[in-house]
Amino acid sequence: MDNYEYTELLKNVSLKMSNITGVVEPEKIEARLAEIETLENDQEFWNDASYAAKIQKEKTQLQRKLAKYRVAKEAVEDANELYEMAKEEGDDEALQALYEDADHLQEQIRAMEIEVLLSGESDANNAIVSIHPGAGGTESQDWAEMLLRMYKRWAERRGFSVEILDYQNGEEAGIKDVSFIVKGENAYGYLKVENGIHRLVRISPFDSNAKRHTSFSSVMVSPEIDDDIDIVIEDKDIRIDTYRASGAGGQHVNKTESAIRITHIESGVVVQCQNDRSQHKNKATAMKMLKSRLYELELEAQKAEKDGVAKSEIGWGHQIRSYVMQPYQQVKDTRSNEAYSNVNAILDGDIDAMIEGVLIALNRT
Repeated sequence: MDNYEYTELLKNVSLKMSNITGVVEPEKIEARLAEIETLENDQEFWNDASYAAKIQKEKTQLQRKLAKYRVAKEAVEDANELYEMAKEEGDDEALQALYEDADHLQEQIRAMEIEVLLSGESDANNAIVSIHPGAGGTESQDWAEMLLRMYKRWAERRGFSVEILDYQNGEEAGIKDVSFIVKGENAYGYLKVENGIHRLVRISPFDSNAKRHTSFSSVMVSPEIDDDIDIVIEDKDIRIDTYRASGAGGQHVNKTESAIRITHIESGVVVQCQNDRSQHKNKATAMKMLKSRLYELELEAQKAEKDGVAKSEIGWGHQIRSYVMQPYQQVKDTRSNEAYSNVNAILDGDIDAMIEGVLIALNRT
């Protein structure tokens, strides 16, 4: 790197930081934190435990966002100041140190860009994820299980927790169906870009002739909605079925009809839950899953109307990404148009760069 390249880099990150400041609006965050501090000083505030918990969650998120913003802003300001000083003093050693730190500076600003992109209404929420194998029997069911492992490993890397809500084993291998909740800050903000059809091309381990197979699985992601979001579902709008739980789940498996399946008649949305021995608890969880899915569908419909897109053109029913293991190694996302050769690492949960690439690409369109 030389002076010209570093000067251009500083111009670029400074412009990005200016745009980030306009979106983050740190003064408003500071003002809101001051309001929360005033609330906390009033004893009446703590008498309403649920309201206090909600405000405390907001405070934590605002503090983290402001701290990240300040670190990024100071990094850009320091780089600009040190660069000017080093040039004036002809300090080649200091200039070289700045050049070597250039990649780290760009990574900091990229991380802050992602933080800004994850400021949607539900982005900070937990995510409810369902994976459904496509046609193809064992092949697709095995692919669905590979995707489940990928998301569980990703969550583990980020320090998030995963709770299985519904799990149905495949006949020979893999899974027929799975739903789970990923709990962590911005879980939905990240995972919402995983909505869609995922395609796998590989030499089948289930084919004695070692032929190449193509498998599909759909991934659906909804935000876990807060209790204060009012979504009315009347009994006449749904059909509730009970069945015996199957797969890993405890001693109640196949002994009682504790598993719940709820079908929303108008939309056709189906949710299932079998993770608890109690039918009542499974029903409550399934209702929460249904409300989350309907809430997301309503947000999609509002966005479609705003963007002038027919509702049928949006949603999860389209191919978003191909994972090719044979005859070459590549994962390619159709939205960012970026290709990655580290297929095994991606399937092991190393998907942050891919997700962030899609978030940035979608923000440009």
